[in-house]
Amino acid sequence: MPPATIRSKNEPKLSRPVQVAEAIKDWVVEQGLQAGDRLLGEAELIKLFGMSKGTIREAMRVLEAQGLVKTRTGPGGGTFVHEVSRQRAKALLGNYFYFKGLTIDDIYQLRVTLEPELVASLAGNMPEDVLSLLEDNISEYSSPASTIEEEREQHIASLRFHAILAEQAKNPLLGFAIDFMVNLLSDLTVYRRLYSPPNVELWKQGRDHQERLITALRDGDSDQARSIMLDHMKMAWALMRQQEVEVQSKFISE
Repeated sequence: MPPATIRSKNEPKLSRPVQVAEAIKDWVVEQGLQAGDRLLGEAELIKLFGMSKGTIREAMRVLEAQGLVKTRTGPGGGTFVHEVSRQRAKALLGNYFYFKGLTIDDIYQLRVTLEPELVASLAGNMPEDVLSLLEDNISEYSSPASTIEEEREQHIASLRFHAILAEQAKNPLLGFAIDFMVNLLSDLTVYRRLYSPPNVELWKQGRDHQERLITALRDGDSDQARSIMLDHMKMAWALMRQQEVEVQSKFISE
């Protein structure tokens, strides 16, 4: 049974166990199984898919490696449908981009498009405790950093502000995409040391935008929230690109 996934002609042909793993995933969806539901036993899978015991076992190992099934031993044990956590999904997808040489431009090209629409959809629809959480987050960088270490922590904290917003998205794909980009940018900032040298203008304007954004979200002003976030993204894009250039120049000179 071939997988339903659309594939490029240039991609290598899937091995038989991987094809069976894809077919099992399709079957799980067709049956409406949810996380925690028990899968068929090995003998039943062999009969259902017409494959050998070895192929079925390899297919189950593929699904387990993907985090889509989990096996428990002992009384009440078996193989169960497992939901991949957001953290694991981000880690797996991050591995794909690890050697892609992503730049600030690559990330902000998407952020400047998606994040203004996210906050526009959230305006007037956010619980007060989440708004308070955003305010508490801003308080972590209430004054400019005095050391490089503090500058790094402030960069990470300011990006957490956007991760909190992403968690509130009603559209799970939009929320995941933004959260993933925030995670990528945080990692990029740390391992490329984009927090050095300190950038007071980035701190000042970023904090001001975030404070004004909370007000717009609380007031339910979608247009204002969208406008503030768009300005915030454009400002951060320009200043972070400048940071990237300075770091690269410093690296070359050394």
